[in-house]
Amino acid sequence: MKFKTRIIISLLPLTLLFTGCSKTVEEYNKPAMYWYSKIVENVSDGDLERADSYYSSLQGEHIGSPLLPEATMILAIAHMQQEEYLLSEHFLDEYIKRYATPNEKEEAEFLKIKAKYKALPNPRRDQVLIEEAIKEGEAFKSNYPNSMYVEIVNTMLTRLYLAQFVLNEEITDLYDRLDKPKSATYYRGVNPQSWIVSKDINRAIAPWYRAWFEGDGTSSWYAFMIPDTKSVVSRNSISEDMNETNSSENK
Repeated sequence: MKFKTRIIISLLPLTLLFTGCSKTVEEYNKPAMYWYSKIVENVSDGDLERADSYYSSLQGEHIGSPLLPEATMILAIAHMQQEEYLLSEHFLDEYIKRYATPNEKEEAEFLKIKAKYKALPNPRRDQVLIEEAIKEGEAFKSNYPNSMYVEIVNTMLTRLYLAQFVLNEEITDLYDRLDKPKSATYYRGVNPQSWIVSKDINRAIAPWYRAWFEGDGTSSWYAFMIPDTKSVVSRNSISEDMNETNSSENK
């Protein structure tokens, strides 16, 4: 009896090992409805990472399934609600390219602009994303002039143009402080919106823990710690420095 007990106890870890492994075995070769139901179940539970993996299985095993368009849009909206805007944009791109009908494309493209707009909580930090959002917003207005979303897009574009204007002003001030007049002149020239009056703009107020390091866009508390040397900060300043070097060599 004791011998049998010892055998059972010694085999118990192996039993637990194989039992545990069986729970992590990858699932495959399932009907499309199975994968779809798993996506919906995990979205409901807030586990979007697992929902994305089930989406990959649905797309891989059932490339022509009529459930794919709806699953793609569900994940796009779910990621947007969880403020995962880049993933939301990825699924919206997938939906527009593969599944959207002409009538559905308008709403999907609006949601894509909204995702890009909401991904900009700190306008000073992503100049390219602002430019892309403006470009897509203007394209939407051109493609769908009578859309029910036009006024919302106009509101987003107005705020984006203001953010871009303020960012360019701050970059101009930076080049002025670095004694790079050509670069400063360039950035003054990329602010052609005559309808924007600089003094009338209410600047965004950063939280104290960011403002402490970012300053007000014109200076920072730690400026005294930065050595007063020439800095290469963009392709414009690079070309400026090269021109200055070439002119001195020619002399």
